[in-house]
Amino acid sequence: MPPDDLSLGQCPNCGEPISHAWLLVEYTKDDGTDGVWAECPSCEDVVEPE
Repeated sequence: MPPDDLSLGQCPNCGEPISHAWLLVEYTKDDGTDGVWAECPSCEDVVEPE
């Protein structure tokens, strides 16, 4: 399991960094790439980190 401080990217709404601790779902997209959904610790929205 990755460390909780590993970055998933930034929130597309507020720009806050999102760490692995906030990960909700990992999945494979139709094009074969990996995707994630996470909760933003700042704005509390469920987002796809950028």
